[in-house]
Amino acid sequence: MSADRERNHHMSDNDIALLLADAADEVEIGIAPYQAVLRGGRRRRARRWAVAAATALVLAGSSATLAVAGLPGRDGGQVATQPSVPADADPARVLQTTLATGTDQGNKWRVLIDVWSAPRDEKQAEAQRAAMASRGETPPDAHKASDLIGKITYFVYRGYGEKTTKIMENTVPASDTMTGTDLISGSLPLRPDAKADVRLVIGYIAKTAQSVNCTWTNDTATVVEKAGATTGTDVPAIRPAAGSPYNWFVCVAPKGTEYKTAEVIE
Repeated sequence: MSADRERNHHMSDNDIALLLADAADEVEIGIAPYQAVLRGGRRRRARRWAVAAATALVLAGSSATLAVAGLPGRDGGQVATQPSVPADADPARVLQTTLATGTDQGNKWRVLIDVWSAPRDEKQAEAQRAAMASRGETPPDAHKASDLIGKITYFVYRGYGEKTTKIMENTVPASDTMTGTDLISGSLPLRPDAKADVRLVIGYIAKTAQSVNCTWTNDTATVVEKAGATTGTDVPAIRPAAGSPYNWFVCVAPKGTEYKTAEVIE
């Protein structure tokens, strides 16, 4: 493991702005209300995530934290199925997975992910883009349909009460993978109208990761582990998402405290 992967990078708001500008010349983002910790050398992936996640979170109008280590429904605690996607999955058909559900101050909340499989040719890409548009989804960094060929696109949504907000999005090569303790996460308020109170943490990790530790500002922690066959979505857990090359996790800080760090511990 190189020294670069061992190093921790604490970034200021200005650093984040420069990172985003460097990652996408056509995206103009000023000083964002983010703090970030970058651990590892997968800079290109981190930058790709930074542009997509930061843009989505800015649209959500919330303060947030972006973290990259190692290197976007239904209510009621239903059981999350173990999704599988055949090699010939229709790229024009969205694959939706419920990652988490719960109740906060009498309001039901949920985190959902829409995943679009990689088109294999321009005809499939055109059909996928039209299907996305019918759902109000626009793939990031895809200026023409052919930009989607060989790539997976996902959108993560936070639902709270009657309001659903897109909070993360990205388009990645179908071959993209996470390994070891790689982790990319975003955190933001659970309530869509909150400007602080950053309690909701959503991230993705390697398929092989067994446990994630979410640490809160009061120095307590929540450990999430791989979901079992009967684990409901109201239980914090690591879950597969249909069509995604990664596993996903969601954890929520207790009332009165906020997000501090998240890391793969096994």
